[in-house]
Amino acid sequence: MLLVLVSSCLLGEPVRYNGGAKKCEDEVLQRWFCERRIVPVCPELAGGMPVPRPPAEIANGGSGMEVLDGTAKVMDETGCDVSANFVTGAEKIVESAISMGIRLAVMKEGSPSCGTGYTYDGTFTGVKVPNFGVTAAKLRQACIYVFSETQFAEADSLLNQLEMGALT
Repeated sequence: MLLVLVSSCLLGEPVRYNGGAKKCEDEVLQRWFCERRIVPVCPELAGGMPVPRPPAEIANGGSGMEVLDGTAKVMDETGCDVSANFVTGAEKIVESAISMGIRLAVMKEGSPSCGTGYTYDGTFTGVKVPNFGVTAAKLRQACIYVFSETQFAEADSLLNQLEMGALT
């Protein structure tokens, strides 16, 4: 049975910057939980950040891949560069995923770590940009499929294909 990485906040864990969660009630997630497939992860905590913490965004509309290659920074609302925390967290999550043979992840959309379809532009004004977060980018670099919390059906379909050996 294949395991699946899932952002801890989607499981109701109070790990978000403001000490909150974004609990998801999707039926696929509930089934995976009952099947004991879920490996909860929070890249920010893995990178040594506290809860609560100032909100952070990738500066200048940059992408997670640009943070990984050093051409963009993750800045918190106070102006502090927290890029190292985000990169360290991403590296730890990916290393762990690889060691467990994990092939897919469902991450929290919009997060500077976990965003899969968008993150925010670094102005703290709610402007979205179509980029991956740092951990989502690192997971993709490692050939791990990444989905958002709005894509559980697609993730479940892919998981079934992986388990049947239809994909390598």
